[in-house]
This record gives sequence, structure tokens and C-alpha cells, in this order.
Amino acid sequence: MFMSMSGSLWPRREDQPVQSPGLPSEQTAPAERFKFLVCVDGSPQSRAALRFAALRARNTGGLLALLHVCEPVDCHGWMRVAETMEAEQREEAESLLQDLAGEVWALTGLIAELHFRRGGIGSEILEAIREDGDIHALVVGAAPATARKGKLISWLAGELAGSLDIPLVIVPGNLTARQIDRLA
Repeated sequence: MFMSMSGSLWPRREDQPVQSPGLPSEQTAPAERFKFLVCVDGSPQSRAALRFAALRARNTGGLLALLHVCEPVDCHGWMRVAETMEAEQREEAESLLQDLAGEVWALTGLIAELHFRRGGIGSEILEAIREDGDIHALVVGAAPATARKGKLISWLAGELAGSLDIPLVIVPGNLTARQIDRLA
């Protein structure tokens, strides 16, 4: 299930082009812009990925989309409890996405597209890419080896090894802001 959170407060980026600093003054048509999809969950590694993708989008005149995926709530026989938990998850996700979009705006002046999905994280990422049709790179953050759960990165590396037709960019979560700024 795909739910876009674009609205009057956070319009789709291609609806309001913003001139990126240091780029030629000609506006690039929205269809020609490179769009980065960043998977975010508020962790340090997802914030590193977000910083990299936001700066990269700004520096290339591209677009940025943020995606947060919540696993389905599993409360067998407790439909009302599951509905309440899902509503709370969605509120938290919306708040997180709004906060991160504010950080992107402050850092780059870009207005990010915000997306929330519910389901298995890997399959929802693939579905979001397929449904959008305009995403050119998937950016994810990797936790340092000592803190790594490895679920998403392992799944992406194993399952997508030949089926993903866009670049997969893995940003180490232990990079400093200065290191990310130099790379982007």
C-alpha cells in the first residue's frame, strides 16, 4: 500500500523548482532530473545516508524522496489493538519524515517528497521504486559493524544483486558530516 504524504506544506519537488547553489542558472526539466530515494528511520546511519543524498541532489540539480517503511503490526485476534498501534506508527512516521524534511530544507533548500509505506521493508522499497518510475538511485545507510543488525543491507545485497536497475548507494553510518560533505 502506497501513501504519499505530499501536500500543501510539502509539495512535490518538481512542482516548485529551486535553484541549487553553484549550478547553471538554466532550470532542468523535472523529467530530466536525477531523483534519489533515501530509506530513513531516524537512526544515525539513515541520517548519514540522508545527508549524502540531499547534498548530492542539491549539487547535481536533482530531486530527493524520503521513504519510511513500517512493518505490519501482528496482533492476531486483536484488530482494535492493531489498528491503534498502526495509527501510532503512522503518526510517528509522519513526524519523523517532517523533521527530516526540515533538516533537508535547512541544509540544502530542497523540498523532499515524503513517502510512508507499510509492509516488509525490502519488498516495499522495491515497490516504491517500481511505482514511482522516476527514481534513479537508492540510498541507504549502513550501521557500523559493531551495531549492525544487517537486515536491510544483507537483503538488498542478496536479493537485488541483478534485479535492481538503478544504483544502490550504501553510505557508512560512521562517516562524519565533513566526510559526507566532501563525498557529495
